[in-house]
Parts: sequence; structure tokens; C-alpha cells
Amino acid sequence: MQPWETVDRARAPDGTELVLARRGEEWVVRAAGHVLMSSRVHGSEEALAALALRAVERPRAALLGGLGLGFTLRALLDRLPAEAKVVVTELSPALAGWNRGPVAHLAGRPLEDPRVRLQLDDVLGRIAEAKGAYDALLLDVDNGPSALAHAANQRLYGRKGVEACRDALRAGGALAVWSAGPDEGYLERLTRAGLQARAEVVPARQGGGQKHVIFVARKEAAVGRSRPADRRR
Repeated sequence: MQPWETVDRARAPDGTELVLARRGEEWVVRAAGHVLMSSRVHGSEEALAALALRAVERPRAALLGGLGLGFTLRALLDRLPAEAKVVVTELSPALAGWNRGPVAHLAGRPLEDPRVRLQLDDVLGRIAEAKGAYDALLLDVDNGPSALAHAANQRLYGRKGVEACRDALRAGGALAVWSAGPDEGYLERLTRAGLQARAEVVPARQGGGQKHVIFVARKEAAVGRSRPADRRR
């Protein structure tokens, strides 16, 4: 079997070592020696975008927290109208640089799309300052609400983080959250915040047996405005 080749190394803002490696046409990013993302497994990242936009009528503005290898961003752009705008918030400058360089081709160079604005920052801070700014808010941070690799990310998924996400949405907007597995506590927090929430189990990749979970939570539409029909089926 072809050996892995280390392409680059960098430090995440919290000091964790990130390694970009490839084996033939397969690419991975490892954090502290564990695979964080892979070019072979991105079906659930694409489902994140599809489920978010399916819950929204006429999306104009979206925020994506977590760039990954660009697959969620590409899925968003393929589904959004030409006049829409996407803000991508990514904490790691190295990951952003790799997406502009050696792995840019994997998802069709989505950062070059004129609808995209990249922010190198903490996503919760950007969400907290956005009041009613987005039709769709997508989070792919850490392993989701449970099994966190970085304890600081709990702020994003706790009660205050959920309320900040709710307040950042326009009426009729939707929050979609990637998770490695189910989390009834998080689903309950979404509901307590007044969101219409559900959990969708999706394949990690086409044809594979591994499953991930996408939480979808919709904010009530404004009075007098019709809600989009649920087109899950």
C-alpha cells in the first residue's frame, strides 16, 4: 500500500498540531495524531448544506462555521442563488491556507467564489454579534455537541450558544449542526430555545455504513409569512 506523505504541519490556535497528509489522491488532516477530516468521507458534510437549505425559503445569506476541506461550502454554493452571500468562519489560518493551496481542488476551489467571504475568527463571536442577519447558519465545529475534542467548544453548544444561534437567524431561518452522533440534551436545548428541532441520521459517505447526525432547527417564520413545506421526503 502506498505510504502517507506529510505535506505540511501547523499549529492550531490552541496549540494542537495539525498535519496535512496525502496518499495518492486521498487527503487527510490530522489533529494530535487523529484524523480530523478526510477527502474520502464527506457525504454528511454535503448533507449538512442540503438539509439546512431545504428548511429555508429563498435563502440570501448564510454563515458556515468550520471550513473543513471545503465540501460543505461547495454544497452550499451549488444550491444557493447567484445573489446570495456566504460568510465562512474558520479559526485555523493553516486550514484556510491549505484550502487556498494544496487541497483547493478537492471541492472545486469554493473559496474563490465571489459570493464567499472568509473570516479567520471564533465562530461564536461572529454569531453573537449577528442579530437576525442569516437565513441559514451551519456549524461543523469539533465533533458536534457531544464527544468534544476541545472543551472550549462547549460554549457554542450550550444554552447561551444555542440562544446566540437563534438570535442570529432571521424569521424562518434554519440552524444545521453536524455531529458525530446523537445528543438528546442538545436537541432539548434547541427546543427550549423556541426552535423547531429534529435530528437526521445521514451516511458519512456514499455507500458506507458509518452514520453521522445532522441537527436541523428552524426559527418560527414571521406572522403573515408562509413557511416552506418540509421537503425531506
